[in-house]
Amino acid sequence: MKIISRQGFSAPSPSDDDGLLLRRACVTLGGKAVLQDINLHLTERRIGIIGRNGSGKSTLLRLIAGLIPASSGEVRVDGIDPSKDRKALLSRLGILFQNPDHQILFPTVAEELAFGLIQQGQTKSAAMVAARTRLKAEGKGGWADLSISTLSQGQRHWLCLLAVLMMEPDTILLDEPLAGLDLPTQARLARAFAALPQRLVTITHDPDLVKTADRVVWLEAGRVLAEGKPDKVLPGFMAAMHAYGLDDADADFAG
Repeated sequence: MKIISRQGFSAPSPSDDDGLLLRRACVTLGGKAVLQDINLHLTERRIGIIGRNGSGKSTLLRLIAGLIPASSGEVRVDGIDPSKDRKALLSRLGILFQNPDHQILFPTVAEELAFGLIQQGQTKSAAMVAARTRLKAEGKGGWADLSISTLSQGQRHWLCLLAVLMMEPDTILLDEPLAGLDLPTQARLARAFAALPQRLVTITHDPDLVKTADRVVWLEAGRVLAEGKPDKVLPGFMAAMHAYGLDDADADFAG
């Protein structure tokens, strides 16, 4: 396990355009430092980002996805600045949010699947044909004109994943991908994730989701506390979470 500190750290070269590169990246929101001095070069096929609530995980996801810019430092996705070239990023990076309702924009299944292809430059008619063709290939041809409001939570998650896969990104960010789902749906999605050829970056507070990852990054208070193989990082993380749990959870609210 490599413990990260500012002193003596040799940051990865920003000229390296493979994978996800963060070089002294910082994010300040509302005057508060949320991410501080993040130095990472992520090239592995399966990557886990862990941390307790408020550690900066979701902000890191938004930073990598270009949804917010870095306040200072550099961020690159396969050599692309995600906050400045969103169109180029579309074929490089996809996101599966924890809540599918934060991702879905259109009333019907086919329209939702077609949207990303239209963003990539396809005509609406071609994108709709591709959406219907993909649904048939998935054994869901009858879903094309369904109202998304009729789908279950698990079905909406599957739809969002399919919409991302339609765009064929090299990397997919998964934000707490199994949270709030019943066990059969969790099992089905976990199998689907395991079979994907893309690089997956799983952002979670649940160490079980990343125990087979190639690399795990532990965020604490907006900084990278440790990173390395799961068997080197997760025991320390679990011990720290157990210690936090022994503290009075309401201490900060004492009068």
